[in-house]
Amino acid sequence: MTRGPSPELAAPRTGYHIERLTLGNGLRVVLAPEPGSPVVGVAVVYGVGIRSEPEGRTGFAHLFEHLMFQGSANLDKLEHFRHVQGAGGTFNGSTHLDYTEYFQTVPGNALERVLFLEADRMREPRLTAENLRNQVDVVKEEIRVNILNRPYGGFPWLRLPPVMFGTFPNAHDGYGSFEDLEAAGVGDAEEFFAEHYACGNAVLSVTGGFTAEEARRLVERHFGDIPARPAPPRPDLAEPDLTSARHSSYVDEAAPTPAVAAAWRVPDPVADLAGYLPYVVLAEVLTDGVSSRLVERLVLKDRLATGVSGYTGFMGDAFDVLDPTALLLQLNLPAGGSAERVLEVVDEEIERLAADGLPPEELARVQARMVALLLRDGDAVIGRGVRMAVLELQRGDPALLNELPALLTSVTAEEIRAAAGRLRPHRRASIEVVAGRAR
Repeated sequence: MTRGPSPELAAPRTGYHIERLTLGNGLRVVLAPEPGSPVVGVAVVYGVGIRSEPEGRTGFAHLFEHLMFQGSANLDKLEHFRHVQGAGGTFNGSTHLDYTEYFQTVPGNALERVLFLEADRMREPRLTAENLRNQVDVVKEEIRVNILNRPYGGFPWLRLPPVMFGTFPNAHDGYGSFEDLEAAGVGDAEEFFAEHYACGNAVLSVTGGFTAEEARRLVERHFGDIPARPAPPRPDLAEPDLTSARHSSYVDEAAPTPAVAAAWRVPDPVADLAGYLPYVVLAEVLTDGVSSRLVERLVLKDRLATGVSGYTGFMGDAFDVLDPTALLLQLNLPAGGSAERVLEVVDEEIERLAADGLPPEELARVQARMVALLLRDGDAVIGRGVRMAVLELQRGDPALLNELPALLTSVTAEEIRAAAGRLRPHRRASIEVVAGRAR
């Protein structure tokens, strides 16, 4: 089949100038200079995430992200914060299934300062018993606030993988158990750093107001002498597809009404991007706005649901996740609502789409909105910087950033129809929230 943009929508393309280099120690660097910009974004992405954690150390990837902000070889605790904020900048970090990111946006004249800060903690974070105990307590409180004492906490990203998958990397709780977190010692942190926080397992991206020559010089000055260490072997994430439906439920004492989420395996996002993209668009066809298939049927017509959303990737990360991953549908129900009936209607609407297809104007509307959101996310220098770093880390192709809008619009109605035909009930995993507050 010849691929091409939907006839209703021209294929857009961004034109960011992107350069790549690799330092002698193995650190990959992605530069996107825009000399007229008043700000710069600096991001470091490490190829370690929730699915890299060893058994008995659940939550350790996220815990270690916290430790990376607790001082480094030449900086006391909180000094990283003070230097970035003192320059008028912002910063943060986050842990994902397959990578961990650290990023900051600062005025252009603070570029070297931020490069020094990132290099110093890449070289030697301050891993002390005091810092570890303090951050274990911080993470435990985060779990209490975000998961244990919050309605729908961890739904569905923590609750659905154990239903769908059987291996530890894919199925375990990425926030971690209190028992595992409390058992972690400084030796575990040192071992985790040595194995995963290596130059060969990291990508540095710099975007915004600088010249490529200036950035290369500063990057070499601050990162070039960090000892070389290769990337560790990737964890084995292989899992067979489901051959029969799996369903589970649990009582959420804080939830006022029920909810249900369903997921189906999709093609490998990296090795089979062309096969994967139709599912990215399909999720939006089913759930994007009041005129989408499931919102119109479940919310507006049958009143079986109060809210519907759909996405690929358990953390909604369509273009920065490795295989195995899934297309997810998340549905909130009214009081007394039936998860079983909602899943039946979902199956009916997916089957109708697979049988009848969708008109060009419907697909064009969805693709236009997806492209607009993609372009908006890339407006900020750090949004582009993080995405380019992840694309380099996982695909060796940061310039794919420029092609993603056109790739989305190249998905055809027939490909959507075929993808819908593969979302069969026997391949589905689902998780149901029983509302505790309604009992």
